[in-house]
Amino acid sequence: MTYDNLKQEVIEYSREIGIDKIGFASADVFSTLKERLKIQASLGYQSGFEKGSIEERTEPERLLPEAKSIISIAMAYPSRMKNAPRGTRKERRGIFCRASWGKDYHHILRERLEKLSQFLKDKNPDVLTRIMVDTGELSDRAVAERAGIGFSGKNCSIITPEFGSYVYLGEMITNIPFPPDQPVEDSCGDCHICVDACPTGALVQGGQLNARRCIAFLTQTKDFLPDEFRGKIGNRLYGCDTCQQVCPKNKGKDVHLHPEMEPEPENVKPKLIPLLKLSNREFRERFGSMSGSWRGKKPIQRNAILALAHYKDKSAVNDLIAMMNEDPRPVIRGTAAWALGKIGGNKAEEAIKEAMQKETDMQVIQEMKKGLDLLKKS
Repeated sequence: MTYDNLKQEVIEYSREIGIDKIGFASADVFSTLKERLKIQASLGYQSGFEKGSIEERTEPERLLPEAKSIISIAMAYPSRMKNAPRGTRKERRGIFCRASWGKDYHHILRERLEKLSQFLKDKNPDVLTRIMVDTGELSDRAVAERAGIGFSGKNCSIITPEFGSYVYLGEMITNIPFPPDQPVEDSCGDCHICVDACPTGALVQGGQLNARRCIAFLTQTKDFLPDEFRGKIGNRLYGCDTCQQVCPKNKGKDVHLHPEMEPEPENVKPKLIPLLKLSNREFRERFGSMSGSWRGKKPIQRNAILALAHYKDKSAVNDLIAMMNEDPRPVIRGTAAWALGKIGGNKAEEAIKEAMQKETDMQVIQEMKKGLDLLKKS
């Protein structure tokens, strides 16, 4: 069997197992990406979540010495929710980004790639593979771009002709020298809507992201959120869709091909106040199957507090006072104090002053002072 024929069989099998797009790329060094990553590192634009060294992230042979090609896959996820619940003044809601709707995509794509790997090994026991989905060393986007899945847009997402940028990506390095596919032509043109719309200016320019300013990154951090971003989070609990929502290439793109990717409305748009009271077990039972749960409940609860402050939700005051006084986590106590100051009112002011008398953590005390300053301005 020729490699061309085997490639066609792999393509046909990928359709049978529910892969929406598949492409093939060489395992050559990603030279352009390597230089870009060096610049990103020198500017301090990396998130810190990246795995591996720059060399490991751009030289496939470091990950699989026998590497000859890389198979890239894409699976499309929904951009719209059926029966989406609406928040009200009495019951404010937060939102998880679309990439966290449904079952954790890492598991979904890994399962498909493992089936592809087994398919190849059944054809030839000498086949070697290495699978990655998002958390591996290689850049899913760089591989997908080279493999012709789509082009890399100014919003730093892979944009496909069929599904826009609403796709999950994964790849498999192999020792089979598959004929490579051709990259898709970049068609962003002069459009820079996403750059202009980014809430924090994280898109420094088209195709260049300062991950440290990206809301998708910020919502996953566990420390106090820097002051300049607290008013930008809105009601986002995990991730951010702004640069995808405004993209003209995504207009009208909404596919529902995989039942496991369909959102549970009450989980992806949850009521905010009940989130404050979740135990670890309750959090895992409710959100554990979603990719947005990977950092645990602390960032989600901190973001829920910030969302309540965003709405200036006075019905949350009692719960926030309780968190400020009783929660063992300084980040939560301090953020609750800041939120009380943002919401305002005599009760909030008295509670902050009283709590400050017994607080021992200096960072929390600093947040309490910020809360009192906000009260003075209100």
